[in-house]
Amino acid sequence: MKKAFLFCLVSFFSVALFAQKDSTLRKKDRKRDVLLQTSYGDIVIRLSDSTPLHRDNFLKLVKTGYYDSLLFHRVIKNFMIQGGDPNSKNAPAGQPLGNGGPGYTIPAEFRPTLFHKKGVIAAAREGDNVNPKKASAGSQFYIVQGKIFTDAGLDSLETFRMKGRKIPADQREVYKTIGGTPHLDQNYSVFGEVVKGLDVVDKIAAVATSMGKDRDRPLEDVKIINAKLIKRKKH
Repeated sequence: MKKAFLFCLVSFFSVALFAQKDSTLRKKDRKRDVLLQTSYGDIVIRLSDSTPLHRDNFLKLVKTGYYDSLLFHRVIKNFMIQGGDPNSKNAPAGQPLGNGGPGYTIPAEFRPTLFHKKGVIAAAREGDNVNPKKASAGSQFYIVQGKIFTDAGLDSLETFRMKGRKIPADQREVYKTIGGTPHLDQNYSVFGEVVKGLDVVDKIAAVATSMGKDRDRPLEDVKIINAKLIKRKKH
């Protein structure tokens, strides 16, 4: 990602709120989906069992109400929408955001089958220069919008941005049809995907954003009104 994210300073209010609610995970919680009720509509996310550290962390944060009233504070069309900074709650217009979190990181969980196709959720993190193990931010995440690629475009990415790493043939087909952000693969931990509400992701990705010191922050707040666990349905 082009910007460092994180995380060490959290307001007393955020810590107190986190402690007040039950963060105990039950077996049935891991079989539920996550509903993000946003000011632009509902997004339903299914977490991956192959990334248990990220799955459990996200579920615990949702159960404690951590994401309620936070903003999608960084939005880049044809790339991604990012949220999860506790400092974004009630943040005044124009305030730069993206450095807040719960004060811990999560070890990277890279999986060959989890890649940055449109609609996946992945963890933000600090840059390689200060984070060589690519550990994930404790709460900040992004949902990929991305774009559709041609073979020539993917070839160029492999050569110039992916240090020669080859995109598997089946994943190339996805990037050519559904789209995504392939240059982030195996560098940021993907831990689930949107199963309902991709149109909402597109709506959020299209909002006008700042060019000022709060660069890429929507000019009008895009809020996660509520995040909660819901019964899993077939979509």
